[in-house]
Amino acid sequence: MTTRDDVRKRMEVEGVEYLFTQFVDIHGSPKVKMVPASHLDDVIDVGAGFGGAAIWGMGQGPHSHDMMARIDLDSYTPVPWREGVARFASDLYVDDEPYPYCARQNLKRVLGSAREEGYVFYVGIEPEHFLVTRGDDGSISVWDPNGVDSLAKAAYDFRGLANVIDYLTELMDGMAKIGWDPYQSDHEDANGQYEVNFVYSDALTTADRYTFFKMMAGQYAQKRGAIATHMAKPFSDRTGSGGHIHFHVADTADGNLFLDEDDEQGLGLSEFAYHFIGGVFAHAPALCAVNSPTVNCYKRLQVGEGLLGTRSGFTWTPAFVSYGDNNRTQMIRTAGPGHLEDRTVSAACNPYLAFAAYISAGLDGVRNKMDPGRANFGNMYELGLDEIRRRGIRTLPQTLAEALSELRRDVVVQEALGPIYDEFVTLKEAEWNEYHKQVSQWEIDRYLTMF
Repeated sequence: MTTRDDVRKRMEVEGVEYLFTQFVDIHGSPKVKMVPASHLDDVIDVGAGFGGAAIWGMGQGPHSHDMMARIDLDSYTPVPWREGVARFASDLYVDDEPYPYCARQNLKRVLGSAREEGYVFYVGIEPEHFLVTRGDDGSISVWDPNGVDSLAKAAYDFRGLANVIDYLTELMDGMAKIGWDPYQSDHEDANGQYEVNFVYSDALTTADRYTFFKMMAGQYAQKRGAIATHMAKPFSDRTGSGGHIHFHVADTADGNLFLDEDDEQGLGLSEFAYHFIGGVFAHAPALCAVNSPTVNCYKRLQVGEGLLGTRSGFTWTPAFVSYGDNNRTQMIRTAGPGHLEDRTVSAACNPYLAFAAYISAGLDGVRNKMDPGRANFGNMYELGLDEIRRRGIRTLPQTLAEALSELRRDVVVQEALGPIYDEFVTLKEAEWNEYHKQVSQWEIDRYLTMF
């Protein structure tokens, strides 16, 4: 465990003069105060003060007592794009008590309960994102500095990657500098879409890192005159951005509880893993509200879009509650023995809330020995709705409103969010209502002279 003396020594060696005390709002958006390094003890013992009513979803009004962000010393992260600055992930306190509306505190609560049962949740995340520019009229376009990123099937294209190699190398060098071990980057399926992979860790560390990744990508993109966006579907005719999670549950001795080389289905999964999948499936409709928490997220989860709707021919996003082998048309893919991937999670998720809900759903399946059914093999995109129904496979919610309705009925996912649940539902219903009142250009084009 990192001590304040350990941190002081590192700060002295690395020339750190300022600290970001950082937490997230209900959307997962990072919030900070900048504090001189000479006040390290203050933000350890007391915290940096925030007026919670100024921030989305924090359960406070203008009359509320200060939220105090106390830094987690283990999260010390030198800021690679600016010398002399370090970032700490922080936990919120009010009146010296852990604040239950803090998404990080909530995840620690859920993970602590899991550890009491003997379980540790390990998660990795694939941070898909677009680089775009915004025109004077507010419209966006792909950031394409050399005018070469125009292929319909742009995935892994050398010219597309070389087009932004300075951005990607700076980003990967920054990640390596802070010890994340990035091991791959690529041009993703859509024009202007990229991903950088780094090794995965326990759920809290990964949530902290994904939050910082978004901060870091934004700063390196800005240096190049671009905007790094983690919006799920910024272009209607291109593949959306997921935050696919790779995960397993270990015991406290770090043994992978998902692994069974003698699995009769040949997937290398244990009975524990199948029960975990069963729990995720039982709660999948409500989980969708947390894992895909914006109106826009549902533009990438549409039934029938697997083989349609994008320039490349595929969305690479499942719309059905299914699992299978190493097969990207499934909601849950078996990426390897004892290693699962959920492909439905959106890049727009708050990782602290998403991970808390996910482990709670999965462990509910373990406790109640839920059966996910047999694995599905083959191309799920090619199955018609009649065949899907015949197999008893459910679809994921198709709108935010539908997902919120499911969340209102799911006690397990509600309890995973704690008091944040009420704030979350209130804000998200308001978001849906505001969206639903808008008149789009599509509506004008279709209906203006129809009648």
